[in-house]
Amino acid sequence: MNSNTRQENRRRHCMVVHAYYPLGETRVERQALALLSQGTEVDVICLRASGQPAIETVGGVQAYRMPVRRSKYKGSGIIAQLFEYLTFFVLAFIRLSSLHAKRRYSVVQVHNLPDFLVFVALVPKLIGARVILDLHDLMPEFYAERFQRSMDSLPVRLIRWQEWLSCRFADHVITVTELWRQSLIKRGQPADKITVVMNVADDRIFHPDIVTDVSGDDNRFRLIYHGTMAQRYGLDIALKAINLVRQTAPDILLILHGDGEYEKALRDLANDLGLQGHVKFSTRSVPTSELPKLIKQADLGVVPYLDGVFTGGILPTKLMEYAALGIPAIAAHTPAVASYFDKTTVQFFTPGNVEDLADCILTLYHDRNRLAELARNIVKFNERYNWPDQSANYLHLIEQLIEQKGQ
Repeated sequence: MNSNTRQENRRRHCMVVHAYYPLGETRVERQALALLSQGTEVDVICLRASGQPAIETVGGVQAYRMPVRRSKYKGSGIIAQLFEYLTFFVLAFIRLSSLHAKRRYSVVQVHNLPDFLVFVALVPKLIGARVILDLHDLMPEFYAERFQRSMDSLPVRLIRWQEWLSCRFADHVITVTELWRQSLIKRGQPADKITVVMNVADDRIFHPDIVTDVSGDDNRFRLIYHGTMAQRYGLDIALKAINLVRQTAPDILLILHGDGEYEKALRDLANDLGLQGHVKFSTRSVPTSELPKLIKQADLGVVPYLDGVFTGGILPTKLMEYAALGIPAIAAHTPAVASYFDKTTVQFFTPGNVEDLADCILTLYHDRNRLAELARNIVKFNERYNWPDQSANYLHLIEQLIEQKGQ
């Protein structure tokens, strides 16, 4: 086989994502690295942050960055958000069409939000590429909860319509939980067209063998929440629960690590409740590789999500990271969490119920045997759901799509 034939037969995969790469979406990076490990060339079309080059090779992946920046927080106005989406859509459409003319991708994988971004793959699809729509979030539920609209309201029905069209355009759809897969099926998508590839913890980084030293406040009973600070994640419930238990548990400390649109409101609430000695805001950005050391300093993880139409369907990545590290956790009993965890693996509380969360905290504060039991049992989740298995399923799906293309 001559070099030209080998060049033509080489598999190429392009991902399009309205996020920064590689820091914006861990899911995209892990899928790209899995493809690289199988000898597939991978390109990523993404946003461009300040100071980043327009084109860069990152860990073997070629990143093409569009001159669009993401709004600092997702709480920005809908018109500004739509303009940002459309600007990226046009630039990504042009770039992808041009690249496909030269590179002839086997598969183009488009990650939402938004769903309609999948139509940037129109030209590659017409020329023969297979198209995947990777739904990180369900856009109708996301919009309905964020803007407090009914799922039957006109705007949400329009968003459901564009979701339906986007899924129909794609050759295959990937989503992150079985619960959301079933939601898509109920909305008219063929069951055999949808595959679940979960956002489990990165086993290269999150594993129970992490060793850390606790200094300074090592005698405190530490709770931790890490990630985005948004109202829908119930962090005000956590602060109010700490306020209820601090008299009984004077050495308790809640660490909130991250930032977000709700941070100022949470700081104000903590001040109003006089929690300065019991709540610590950790907003300093740390590399993902350093995050396990921070988490392992805690006695207990807390995931106080509200049971909204969107948040009720989220399986929190942070909870899966606690599981990978062997950190016991308290979690709101939402449909998604209850689908993958039970009372032997996490301590459940009723979503939005301050008193119930406070009781759970005190239970584990006083009963260290139960705390140790949860630490032993939560790792069972990672034994069943882990990235080696999820990536193998993902690569098998890609192989099937390419084989179907050749038929």
